[in-house]
Amino acid sequence: MASLVLSRHPRYALLIFLVLMGTLYMLASDKIPEYEGYGVNESKKPLGYDPDLGVRVQRAERVYQKMLKNREALVDKFGPNPNDVVNFPPDREPWPAYTVWDFFPPSFNCPHEVERIGAMGDGGKWICGLSRLTDKPDCIIYSIGVNYESSFEAEVLERTKHCQIWGYDFTTESFGPQIPRLLRSRAHFKPWGLGTKDAHGSGDVQKMYTLESLMKMNGHTHIDILKVDMESGEFDTLTAIVKPYLTSELPLPFGQLQLEIHLWGKSFAEFKQWWEMLEEAGLRPFFTEPNMVYQNYNRDGSPELSEYTYLNIKGNNIFISDGSSSDYVRHS
Repeated sequence: MASLVLSRHPRYALLIFLVLMGTLYMLASDKIPEYEGYGVNESKKPLGYDPDLGVRVQRAERVYQKMLKNREALVDKFGPNPNDVVNFPPDREPWPAYTVWDFFPPSFNCPHEVERIGAMGDGGKWICGLSRLTDKPDCIIYSIGVNYESSFEAEVLERTKHCQIWGYDFTTESFGPQIPRLLRSRAHFKPWGLGTKDAHGSGDVQKMYTLESLMKMNGHTHIDILKVDMESGEFDTLTAIVKPYLTSELPLPFGQLQLEIHLWGKSFAEFKQWWEMLEEAGLRPFFTEPNMVYQNYNRDGSPELSEYTYLNIKGNNIFISDGSSSDYVRHS
């Protein structure tokens, strides 16, 4: 029947022939373009491939720069000199509508998913883009200040394949019980502290190491996430860490910083100067969580404790790099 139809209608035969030849040609020559969006060969993509990541980081930085101008306007309104601004205005006229935290909002938009990792309440931390570390073969995390509560570290280990966590805290002897036995081979703990200088001789009761010394000892050149809770020791310690990198104009050796800030005894001017040092080094806050547990037990005091998480926008870390380019944010 088919041959009879084709013999009577040769134009149909020619059309069918052309369609078949065109199909065979496309099947033989069609190649999936690499790194052009959908259809990318998964096995050949660089780690962390994300073609739009640079654009999102640039956009977030423009938003942040706008906030910096607004901050100076707020200082001018309630100062005008930073020395004239108080952290927590007293409960009397003219009742200025601010606290110190209003000057330092987490205005940078994380270019990935934002998620609280670890226990609800005390112990959990906010992370930008944990998915970026899922398959990273050289994932390194430092946890300074463990206090025997390790739900954050436990969940990171459970949800990543290769992350190794180094914990340091001279007030306890180990990570908390939250880390499962099967994952403990990737968790390394020492009862040491992070300090502004090395002090770990035989006469030093509390063994202190600089971040540089710890990294050198462990054979690390980069840390993906640095978590710090030092009960107000963060000011001197981070100053000691950051200033050499500002002098050398090199990027900080970590991609993300999780920090609890303790404002005890700090004036607004002192805190602003310290905070701006972090910003100059490329640290951008994308999330904050006031420590309401502390405030609940300190109801007659001011809310002086707050958690911040920062993204480092300088260099080529996994949170801002798609694996094929670096230095997304242009600094004028």
